[in-house]
Amino acid sequence: MKFKTTIDAATETIRLMKDLAESETILAEIERIVDLTINSFKGGGKVLVCGNGGSGCDAQHFAEELTGRFRKDRRALPAVALMDSAHITCVANDFGYNAIFSRSVEALGKKGDIFVGLSTSGNSANVREAILKANEIEMITIALLGRDGGVTKGLSQSEIIIPGMFSDRIQEVHMFILHLITELIERRMFPQNY
Repeated sequence: MKFKTTIDAATETIRLMKDLAESETILAEIERIVDLTINSFKGGGKVLVCGNGGSGCDAQHFAEELTGRFRKDRRALPAVALMDSAHITCVANDFGYNAIFSRSVEALGKKGDIFVGLSTSGNSANVREAILKANEIEMITIALLGRDGGVTKGLSQSEIIIPGMFSDRIQEVHMFILHLITELIERRMFPQNY
């Protein structure tokens, strides 16, 4: 069959999305994340977000949705993707790759801020270290993980685990969740725009 690979890929993404849509637990956790983030913004907090590779791109995408706009014009919301290449290479060289995000969290994070860590395996040591540092600072920690959650499972105050087999499919669902979070934040903080 000419399109078998395409159909298999689409079927896996649809299955993961359907599981998400039918999970009251995950939907409730998304609502909780939105509430926590809005409360942080209202208290003068910000979002710090990170991930590796494609998850790093998703982190940047999420941050720009908040600092720019998602669907409607509104004031910018404070968010930083911890993806500065000069910082990453400096810290990797001086402290090791596992410290690249935790050093940014230490420099920029404060109590009550939101930290979002993305890891499709749940085993990204640098994301794990950043979560631990954020917990130490008393930030609100959120993890979007994949597979079985890996070594990062259970470290954050809020987590969503997408039990897919492949990083690309997990990332697709993570990005959907980040878009949904952004949309809900916009709708609730700026109801006059909707």
